[in-house]
Amino acid sequence: MIKIGMIIGDRYEILEKIGTGGMSDVYKAKCHKLNRFVAIKVLKQEFSENANFVSKFRVEAQAAAGLMHPNIVNVYDVGEENNVYYIVMELVEGITLKKYIEKKARLSVKEAISIAIQISMGIEAAHNNHIIHRDIKPQNIIISKEGKVKVTDFGIAKAATSNTITSNVMGSVHYTSPEQARGGYSDEKSDIYSLGITLFEMLTGRVPFNGDTTVAIAIKHIQEPIPSPREYIQEIPVSVEQIVFKCCQKSPDRRYQTMADLIADLKQSLISPDEDFVKIVNPDEEASTRMITDRDMVQIKRQSDRRDSMEEVLRLKKDVQRRARRPEPEEEEEEYEEETYEEPYEEYEEEPYEEEPIDDGGEEYEAYESNGEEDSGEEEDYDPKMERITTVLAIVAALVIGCIVLFLVGKTMGILPFGNGEDSQDEAQEETEKVEMPKVVGRQLEEVRQELLALGLTPEVTYQETDEYEAGLVLRCNIDIGVMVDGETEIILTVSAGASGIEVPDVEGASTAEGVSTLEQKGFVVNRTESYDAQVPKGNIISQNPEGGSKAPSGSTVTLRISQGPEENKVKIPNLIGVSEMDAMAMLAEMGLSVGSVTEVNNEDASLAGLVCYQSYSVGTYVDSGTAIDLRVSLGPKQVTYSFSGSIEPPSAAEDPAYRDGLDVTVSIVTADGVSLLNTNTVSFPISVNYTGIQSSSGTVTFTYTVMTDAVTDTNPDTGEVYTTEGTEETKTVVRELQFTPES
Repeated sequence: MIKIGMIIGDRYEILEKIGTGGMSDVYKAKCHKLNRFVAIKVLKQEFSENANFVSKFRVEAQAAAGLMHPNIVNVYDVGEENNVYYIVMELVEGITLKKYIEKKARLSVKEAISIAIQISMGIEAAHNNHIIHRDIKPQNIIISKEGKVKVTDFGIAKAATSNTITSNVMGSVHYTSPEQARGGYSDEKSDIYSLGITLFEMLTGRVPFNGDTTVAIAIKHIQEPIPSPREYIQEIPVSVEQIVFKCCQKSPDRRYQTMADLIADLKQSLISPDEDFVKIVNPDEEASTRMITDRDMVQIKRQSDRRDSMEEVLRLKKDVQRRARRPEPEEEEEEYEEETYEEPYEEYEEEPYEEEPIDDGGEEYEAYESNGEEDSGEEEDYDPKMERITTVLAIVAALVIGCIVLFLVGKTMGILPFGNGEDSQDEAQEETEKVEMPKVVGRQLEEVRQELLALGLTPEVTYQETDEYEAGLVLRCNIDIGVMVDGETEIILTVSAGASGIEVPDVEGASTAEGVSTLEQKGFVVNRTESYDAQVPKGNIISQNPEGGSKAPSGSTVTLRISQGPEENKVKIPNLIGVSEMDAMAMLAEMGLSVGSVTEVNNEDASLAGLVCYQSYSVGTYVDSGTAIDLRVSLGPKQVTYSFSGSIEPPSAAEDPAYRDGLDVTVSIVTADGVSLLNTNTVSFPISVNYTGIQSSSGTVTFTYTVMTDAVTDTNPDTGEVYTTEGTEETKTVVRELQFTPES
């Protein structure tokens, strides 16, 4: 029995209950060993007493504990104490995707795709570890306060007994795949189907299949084709519609076969939303819509009948009573089974809503809900006093809303001095936010440039020819280290061009295409920044850095400032350095920009490994909506490799005087990082070797062999007797250091 304040596992202090579900309760706890807050999922008592379930629960929980991914609620620990089985997980502060959809009614296409990509990446990590979720639905997706999307409850559905599986699957029937609804075998493609249904709900705010009973909904999953999301929201692009269709094919072999394929199409839909690039195989007879068979019906009913727990019986009884009074929303039972990290579910009164008028003999009918019952006697329940109170409250609400609107209008137009002044003060504080100038002298230019851009500073570069310092090394800076600067500060870096720099062509005033071509032909890398200029035609180059006529090393970056003509409404380029490729694509899509080419390159900053290390437009510049931004994703520092080629000579007399030619010798070569390159037996030397791609700079060669010591003849000094001691076998080991050659 879990109580607030108790400590389990000798380290986790239970603080509060934050969620509950059909099989477990979730508590917020503090780990005293690592001094961090965690979420602990505790198995309910009725499942803890089932030995078969506990055994499967342990296996699955341990498998889930091996999953470490940014888009998965990570499992830290699994344990058991006094017949209480628990899983320790990452504590995520946020809300479920289900609540988020309800809050916003439906999501924008870009936001839905961005969330779907993150969900897919989490599921892909699980599939790569041979773990199938089997219960993908918005209730099991958490959106953190930082905007990160995380998938939770891995392995729980797979570990359940038949009763629990039936209850859980039927509770999630709106998202279940046809093979799950039939009670058949499910694999990774079942998760893809459920994700497709989840994407449908994000885009439209509703699930594709509904019915009076869970069995009716399950039959629709098996029998009926999924409706087009564009029937409900016409602005959904055709590519997104086709992605949903492919995810939700009835036959698993018609769906995406891997999460990687799905992720690729989702990313492509952000770049080319109106392009019909999704390839769906024409369904054959097996995959086409068909009438449900008697066997399917028996299997579905058999599953729905397997509810022997008291909780399930009470729930069914409650459903029957509710349906006797009024139509019951199918989503309600899911609310009771939903597992979240929010406060436990509380019943609330739904506000009245109006349905569209129904044409029936010229009469209009208005339906609404209040306190869960139909208003079946509107005229009989009429209360004049209540009507007066309602009228007064409506007038008061209108006055309050009017005051708020006047206040906001006055604040926006500057009529109210206090409102506008606060905004101006906040803007001034943002504009004057300063950062400390880091050390730049003596470092490589690209490394310095990336650090300054990350701080919101844009440096200008001038080059100086010198044979004392290598090309690309920062020699001087007009701002001293430690000085507080802001984004408006002019920062000029003087960089070594080496002994023989290349003259930078003067491209000011030329068109962008002409200038870029000229510079690239000379071996320079071009970085573009845009600004408004009424004097320079749009698309022409306003200025360049370094200036034309100066000298710079081959391969260095030349920044061009491109005219956008007179100032208009433009999109400000965000800082994408240090974010993941997926997040960068989502940020650009959200701002109305597109992604150009994405290439992977080596970068010396190890902290940027796997993240964006270059963007083709500088931070803070303004571009037209739809402009393509090229990205480079870091592969991490370039790995230095070594080679070893030559002959292995036998042990010398200096290494072991006892060594003799012809001995059977075991020769092994091992690198400093423990990689074995050679392990062989030989009686002849030298041994020719040739190895490349070695990760370590040194290693050892070890010789192991057996020698026979010489017989020893000696005389007893007392008796004069001569005796001989026979020779013995002795194992010898000789170790020799090796140095490997760096590869270019």
